[in-house]
Amino acid sequence: MKKVSVIVNCHNGEEYLEKCLNSILKQNFQNFEIIFFDNASNDNTKNIIKKFDDNRIKYFLSEKKLTLYHARNKALQKSSGELIAFLDVDDWWEE
Repeated sequence: MKKVSVIVNCHNGEEYLEKCLNSILKQNFQNFEIIFFDNASNDNTKNIIKKFDDNRIKYFLSEKKLTLYHARNKALQKSSGELIAFLDVDDWWEE
């Protein structure tokens, strides 16, 4: 079974973050990693991420805000899955 890297880019997405991550974690397919790329957020994003106790979530913080294009490319460099999926922090997946 192939591993999926789910790329979640975030800049100040604390309002949506829990719903987004929970929607990924509740999927029937479980062979995935979440590459969470914090694009220099200055809200409560980092503290919310720390509440999730799941080793499939890999958190990366950018020191400066990047364009979405560059942020996604940075996140892709951190991924290890054979397949890639993108989910923006203000979106979620149905089961």
